[in-house]
Amino acid sequence: MILVNGAESDALPAADRGLAYGDGVFRTLAIRGGRPRSWTRQYRKLAGDCAALAIPSPAEEVLRGELAQVAKREPDCAAKIIVTRGIGQRGYAPPSPLHPTRIVMSAAPLRYPVEFARAGVKVHLCSLRLGFQPALAGVKHLNRLENVLARSEWSAPDIAEGLLLDAEGNAIAGTMTNLFIIEGGGLATPDLGRCGVAGVTRERVVEAAARHGMACRVEHVSLDRVLQAQEVLLVNSLIGVWQVRELSDRTWQPGVLVSGVREWLHEEDD
Repeated sequence: MILVNGAESDALPAADRGLAYGDGVFRTLAIRGGRPRSWTRQYRKLAGDCAALAIPSPAEEVLRGELAQVAKREPDCAAKIIVTRGIGQRGYAPPSPLHPTRIVMSAAPLRYPVEFARAGVKVHLCSLRLGFQPALAGVKHLNRLENVLARSEWSAPDIAEGLLLDAEGNAIAGTMTNLFIIEGGGLATPDLGRCGVAGVTRERVVEAAARHGMACRVEHVSLDRVLQAQEVLLVNSLIGVWQVRELSDRTWQPGVLVSGVREWLHEEDD
């Protein structure tokens, strides 16, 4: 199901700036049993990303109503919310007045092999490097060409994800996931102040670690630290948590703390 500005449609004006420039933001979330998961956090992130691009955010009650329409037809699905700056004339200057485009759409959740969650995943070390742009760092904007190019680097079905480094060789994230490493019994996740997307599940893990008295540092994480870590975890709102089983020449056995992180994500999910 696709809703464009509240009406069921799969059409978008060719002059929409989301198509022309990637001028917009999006969020992807799970709907389970007719209920959007982690909705409060998802909306807060969406509104924050809109603010970063100076695009008016849709009202929360409007999006909740449209998600309810989607959930009525598909109570268990992956939902995506897209907000663009709307239709504009030729050129980069933002249109005035602004009439954002709002899209809410659903899709069947991707079915990954059970082994990915049970035994861990094989990860490709991407050759593409993320560029620095602090003004967009953390924002889930529509221009995801770096991720598209990185994902095109492999086609082997046994590779579940790719690890992205920045221009200085620091680990940042997967192409569709956020990254955590476990070392010394504590967690660390990359600082996303210069590039990368700050996901909802990443935020939930950081806050849950604090509730459980586990150290969780947000800082630069070198590739060497990733390869030397006790456990390496990948998270997002649809997969939950995957442990990395293989990266480059390094392999890991199923860890102990990954199960604890999974339990944290069941504690609250409003």
